[in-house]
Amino acid sequence: MTSSASPAQIPEPRQHFASDNLAGICPQALQSLLDANACGHQPGYGNDVWTQRSTDMLRELFQTDCDVYYVFNGTAANSLALAAMCQSYHSVVCSPYAHIETDECGGPEFFSNGSKLMVGESESPSARLGKLTPDAIEHLVTRRSDIHYPKPKVVSLTQATELGTVYSVEEVRAIAAIAKRRQLKVHMDGARFANAVATLDVHPSEITWRAGVDVLCFGGTKNGLPVGEAVVFFDRELSQDFAWRLKQAGQLASKMRFISAPWVGMLENDTWLHNARHANAMAQRLHAAIRELPGVQVLHPPQANAVFAQLPRRVIDTMHARGWQFYEFIAGGGCRLMCAWDTAPQTVDAFAADLAGACAQAS
Repeated sequence: MTSSASPAQIPEPRQHFASDNLAGICPQALQSLLDANACGHQPGYGNDVWTQRSTDMLRELFQTDCDVYYVFNGTAANSLALAAMCQSYHSVVCSPYAHIETDECGGPEFFSNGSKLMVGESESPSARLGKLTPDAIEHLVTRRSDIHYPKPKVVSLTQATELGTVYSVEEVRAIAAIAKRRQLKVHMDGARFANAVATLDVHPSEITWRAGVDVLCFGGTKNGLPVGEAVVFFDRELSQDFAWRLKQAGQLASKMRFISAPWVGMLENDTWLHNARHANAMAQRLHAAIRELPGVQVLHPPQANAVFAQLPRRVIDTMHARGWQFYEFIAGGGCRLMCAWDTAPQTVDAFAADLAGACAQAS
């Protein structure tokens, strides 16, 4: 008996603003993936030449002898990194907007066997832009010290933040100084770390280990990789037995070269940075095109590769009806318009033109 269902139709190529995860693989990463596939049999589980080469390139990039591990996705990177930094009775201080707090489905708590996330609330302008502040950390860490309170152990920063803002070098240093004074470790969720580096125009070491960061989860998927994030331990003592942790969590790829090889293409000739700069530039282009439209309230100027704006409900519905995809689940009711490494200027202009039409129709 044959099925009468028609095969799924492959959609026409189109770009959207829902997430930088929607973008494909950048050519340089894809070429390295193809090269890894064409090089014959290679040892498994990370003992291949591509994994060695890419991890050495990351050490060169950060100018330090760090330990590097690859995992499939950001949830695993953050959760397992924090689990390596905490015991079950410890706590992690983070922003209320932090991805580990809002979008990891309890992964950090699960993999650490119960370490508690504690959000640092503050009324400062920085906190309203998604940042964790030194004062908020100090308040949480000093509020209690009795045995009935989970012992603070880690401060976690999201760079760039979930609201598209970027911690300056000085802000990272100030937070790390508080952490070190209170004997806390510093974790950086760098899903969009490349975009932050592009914005700040500093050497990547300046906002990581030189500023006091102990562990970085360096995101590649949102910047042109097919899959795979790098967990970079600047404090190498924290990576003790991390390989076993990866294996137990189902994150040790047998054909590791297909995760690590695309990193070679990304790291060569600073492709990772060029991709991020382009995505950031497209966000600036989009911001300039829509900020004066009637009914559009841009929540803050973009600092990385996202524009956050409040739009009338009717305008949102009209844009969705025209086929544009973007999220509304964040930024206090605002819409997140995310640009990617491959976002074309024509896409930005077309979206802005449709948005202008929808706003004029709604007014």
